[in-house]
Amino acid sequence: MKKLEASSFPGGSRGSVNRAGANIRAKSANSADFQVVDTWRAAHRAVLNTFQAILRMRTRGKNIVVAQRHKRKRTIFDKLRRFPLMDLARMDDIAGCRLIFDNIEELYSFRQAFHKARFKHKRRNEVDKYDYIKNPKSTGYRGIHDVYVYDVNSNAGKMYKGLFVEIQYRTVVQHAWATAVEVIGFITESQPKFQQGDSRYEEAMVLASEIIARAFEKSLGPLPSVDSEDLVEQFLHLDEELGLMKLLRGLKAADSAVSANRNVILVFSEENGLEIKTYRDATEALRALFELEQENSGNDLVLVRADTSDDVRIAFKNYFSDARDFIRLIEEGCQKLSGKNVIQASDIKGLD
Repeated sequence: MKKLEASSFPGGSRGSVNRAGANIRAKSANSADFQVVDTWRAAHRAVLNTFQAILRMRTRGKNIVVAQRHKRKRTIFDKLRRFPLMDLARMDDIAGCRLIFDNIEELYSFRQAFHKARFKHKRRNEVDKYDYIKNPKSTGYRGIHDVYVYDVNSNAGKMYKGLFVEIQYRTVVQHAWATAVEVIGFITESQPKFQQGDSRYEEAMVLASEIIARAFEKSLGPLPSVDSEDLVEQFLHLDEELGLMKLLRGLKAADSAVSANRNVILVFSEENGLEIKTYRDATEALRALFELEQENSGNDLVLVRADTSDDVRIAFKNYFSDARDFIRLIEEGCQKLSGKNVIQASDIKGLD
């Protein structure tokens, strides 16, 4: 019986997936290892489809953006190397659903109601374990994550039993900050999200997180003991050194239209910027994703799906190099907290 269960696990068995992950981390993986990872990763699509359907049903008629994303292969490999003790089969954010709310009160209200949902899928974490609103990360990240274990009794779905899905809860304000962090990772050699590269970018974004939390959510962020005027002074000093706001303002959001098909692969490359590929259904999109990955072009690929093309843009603005919401929040936040302007009015032409 155990052998049958092991053979039905995507990739062969948990042990096979973990061994493949270990070989990738050690840079000794062969084609069989990559195939195991591809099979295991692809299986999470079924989990995503189940949870996004549940979430769409529960958010119907509410002003909540729902989107889903399949973790990129490159990001999986990077995470394996950043966490040398992590088994690949334990990585719990391969499948992810994101909910974006107007405010913190609506976020907590929805999450509390969702925790009472009657389905077999079990939440792995305690309520406050991944609550980064109450306890912001040292990087400045604010939001909440829940991890669920997929459970199903059907023969067709039993191979997916035990796979994980992560649900992210953010407000529009928290999402604007997180988007800007992702954009910085694209356009500089630093990764403040992972505390890599020039630490001044990370420091600036920690300060920005605190400014936004105080100015717009009547909340405290990662630097609760810093005086508001000092907070703004420190941010402006770093901004002058880095030219961060000027850099972000200079970006142009991609003008390629996302079609109503809503199954979208975003291809980001240093040479060509952003390329958008759209597909009629999720199966076709997933097949195309793996084909593009096999080409090994070095491009950054991500498969996303949302209800409408506008939802894709809202939930995945980082892939469109769009940090305009963050810019506006910082400008207004600094003014609110200290009465000081970040930029001159002549510098913001073309933002709208």
